[in-house]
Amino acid sequence: MARLFDAYVIADWTAAEGKKLGENSVWIGVAKRDVRFRLYTETHNVATRAEGEALLASILADHRKRGDRVLVGFDFSLGYPTGTAARLKLTGEPIWSAMWKFIAANIVDKPDNTNNRYQVAAKMNRLMTDEAWPFWGSPANQAQRWLTTTKPPAGAGADIPEYRATENAVRKGRLQPKSNWQMHGAGAVGGQTLVGIPAVRRLLESLGASAAVWPFGTGWRALDAADVEPLSVLVAEVWPSMWPTTAAEGEFKDQAQVRTTAMAFAELDDKGELARAFGPPKDASPELIAQVEQEEGWILGV
Repeated sequence: MARLFDAYVIADWTAAEGKKLGENSVWIGVAKRDVRFRLYTETHNVATRAEGEALLASILADHRKRGDRVLVGFDFSLGYPTGTAARLKLTGEPIWSAMWKFIAANIVDKPDNTNNRYQVAAKMNRLMTDEAWPFWGSPANQAQRWLTTTKPPAGAGADIPEYRATENAVRKGRLQPKSNWQMHGAGAVGGQTLVGIPAVRRLLESLGASAAVWPFGTGWRALDAADVEPLSVLVAEVWPSMWPTTAAEGEFKDQAQVRTTAMAFAELDDKGELARAFGPPKDASPELIAQVEQEEGWILGV
């Protein structure tokens, strides 16, 4: 069975302020094949998100010259729980694109990694509820009327889902992903999502028609060679914690995770099982499929 992709790139993002290497910084893992078609991996570490974007662009340009198709996975959410865009009174279709445009217009992320993610979360709270929710969690020096250091009381913003459908699907098992709304604390993904979505948007804009984002741009369905053949890049949301990882001696945890995740998708593709991973569970309702395709997105492999 023909493989869908020639290379697999996994980007472990960060919302950190200030330049940083090592743990909790930007790591990019690549799985690809040598001249004898044997899989191998390489990892890269950069000190800022701007450097991460530049490195990604360079990696993808090299593959494009060779005519390769590349799967690019980002380890933050590409969508928000259903109803978020309506709460923000965003207009325009598709919903996910209106949300991306709003976030990109509000986030300021400077080359030295300083950014305004807490201010944007507070603004979104003000627009959605005029209270300090659904976003929550900040350092004490970032707390204000519309963003608190602690989680809001149970039932606050009860009509706004805490999790997307994909996180709820994961939470049925041993893994417990964080909510998009959590901005601060161990494992929080809210900040990464706010600074990450504009980066993905810029990447897709730079690649034009040769790139697509799953499932928004492709539909939530199993993909075949004909679906990916016109593309040089397909972007997806991934969650490295899904894949068992053992760090080698001297290897950082994030470094091991991007390496392991890139290899996991490469091996699925080798077995002919990756195509099916792009499709919904057998019991997915038409309503859920529409929700995932239009606003929430899905974690590849769930």
